[in-house]
Amino acid sequence: MARGKFITFEGIDGAGKSTHVNSVAEQLRHAGHVVVSTREPGGTALGEKLRALLLAEPMHLETEALLMFAARREHIAQVIEPALARGEWVISDRFTDASFAYQGGGRHLSLEKLAVLEHWVHPELQPDLTLLFDVPIEVARQRLDAERVLDKFEQEKSDFFKATRDVYLQRAAQFPNRIRVIDSTQPLETVRLHVEELIQQLIEHL
Repeated sequence: MARGKFITFEGIDGAGKSTHVNSVAEQLRHAGHVVVSTREPGGTALGEKLRALLLAEPMHLETEALLMFAARREHIAQVIEPALARGEWVISDRFTDASFAYQGGGRHLSLEKLAVLEHWVHPELQPDLTLLFDVPIEVARQRLDAERVLDKFEQEKSDFFKATRDVYLQRAAQFPNRIRVIDSTQPLETVRLHVEELIQQLIEHL
């Protein structure tokens, strides 16, 4: 059986990435694929417990990064790798790019340390496609201010999100074949069509 494909959704809080997870899942199912839709931190019973801590509790920046990768290791072992091995397509709301952007950019943790964790936790696994939803900080903040009660990351100041966005865009420049940047300031339908086109390209290149 052919190995499945792994698609990740990235972007700063307020970029609108989560809006498109369900539509991508439906597009893939319509194309005949079995889809596993998941998220990080989380995706497993243990991961969801760690998510609750990570999104609410203040902690040392290295503790935060280690817990993120601990949740990721469980996620890969219990969900992502088994699904891919069965030939299923996995779509995840965030993956390791988020750790580089948030803990590396926003928290200023050494990118070299994060690279060591990445190599330890998933040396062979990378997404086949990463959709990076990008908006200016001001737009993201306006969207967040109109939302529900915010978690500890969403409550961060603009300079945190600027540094996070900068690292996201640096990684997009570093891995242009994998990370596709989407202008998420465009109308929702325009963004949806762009996402649909990128997904279709991946399907057709099997």
